[in-house]
Amino acid sequence: MTLKENVQNWLKTAMKDPLVQTLSKNSHLTAAQLETLLIDVLAANLSLQPLTYEEKAKLRVIKAAISRGSFNRTLRQAKQNIIKSIYTVILLGYFGILDDPDLAPYIEVANRLKAYTNAYKDLLANHAETKEQVQVIHILREELQAMFEQLSRPWISHKT
Repeated sequence: MTLKENVQNWLKTAMKDPLVQTLSKNSHLTAAQLETLLIDVLAANLSLQPLTYEEKAKLRVIKAAISRGSFNRTLRQAKQNIIKSIYTVILLGYFGILDDPDLAPYIEVANRLKAYTNAYKDLLANHAETKEQVQVIHILREELQAMFEQLSRPWISHKT
């Protein structure tokens, strides 16, 4: 299988993941920006040699025929959105709007997501999945989905 096929298959699978869909829907990244960012990271990790942005642009699944310039612009927008998201969290912390108690549910979901990722990696590494492993992963995914849905609702109270 070629690098392009590997990357595109991985992207198609990842974008269908219900957790990725929920996280993506509630993020500042468009689907194209997320895909472009993932390609940039994947290409660096999967390729034996550095790829040009033109080669990376050809790895796209969404709107596959784009120019190097369009790929670069989308990648830059994705990175800018990530930086702005981080600064937003820092700004809210600075004003005391997002204190430790307010962050607790986000820290909890991050820890659960890590447990889910580790369980999934273990399943893939064992090559012999058990019914229990699959059930644990399914339960974790459902819990995460519910937590993401809860956290995506506005959290600022409207006191008068």
